[in-house]
Amino acid sequence: MGVLEKTDRKTFIGGSDARIIMASAQDKLIRLWREKRGEIAAEDLSGNLVVQLGTATEDLNRRWFEQNTKHSIKDVQRHIRHPVIKWMAATLDGLVEQTGAVFEAKFMLPWTFSEEMAAEKHMAQLQHNMWVTNARSAILSIITGGGKWVEMTIHADPLYQHLLLTAEKKFWRCVQNGEAPRLFGVEPPRARLEAVRVVDMSASNSWAELASIYQRTREAYQEHESAKSDLKKLVPEDAKEAMGHGIRAKRSKSGAVSFELADREAANAQLQ
Repeated sequence: MGVLEKTDRKTFIGGSDARIIMASAQDKLIRLWREKRGEIAAEDLSGNLVVQLGTATEDLNRRWFEQNTKHSIKDVQRHIRHPVIKWMAATLDGLVEQTGAVFEAKFMLPWTFSEEMAAEKHMAQLQHNMWVTNARSAILSIITGGGKWVEMTIHADPLYQHLLLTAEKKFWRCVQNGEAPRLFGVEPPRARLEAVRVVDMSASNSWAELASIYQRTREAYQEHESAKSDLKKLVPEDAKEAMGHGIRAKRSKSGAVSFELADREAANAQLQ
């Protein structure tokens, strides 16, 4: 894992590039390709307020993470190359000193924020940076415009990383030979999110409807399960089937007894 002598973005594919390569916007992919070939200048993001907010809050984000987790961040803004794939590199927000996890600080708007969406949006960048650094996990530390801080752990996904590497190889080949790249079309894996929230579902109509059904049928369900248990005890051990009063019990080859509703007249005819 070597330090980059220079940070000319035309000489490597970085984590933010990986997000574009694995996304679904052909126009952005073509723009990135032209930037890497030196045909156009990199996009000027100095007028993008959200990007600038991310830059302005990065130091705060890192300090907030350290304060709340008692972990420390090292290698801030370190530029490194993959030890074997020389066109693959990363500019790190940092590494967690105690665990070796990749640290990524982000700012996100509150009205579009969800943990699932955040993980999906940044998955390619995180998996790319984990591959470059040989890390097994990444920390996504997010500050939202609503004054909320969220810490998420994303684990390395070997299958997705394989597909990511394949897509990046194809893109870099296009940079070298001048052939226009095409979208690769890979769905990011779902992040394993830690269940830590308490959520009020009072505003959900669907929740209200299903909650009403649950409450209304709970006692009947418990009575149903109790009756089924007692009925199983009444089925003779040598009986393949038992029927009467509108239900039929069937014993499987493994010995399990199941029940179904039976036609009363047909059942009476078989018993006579």
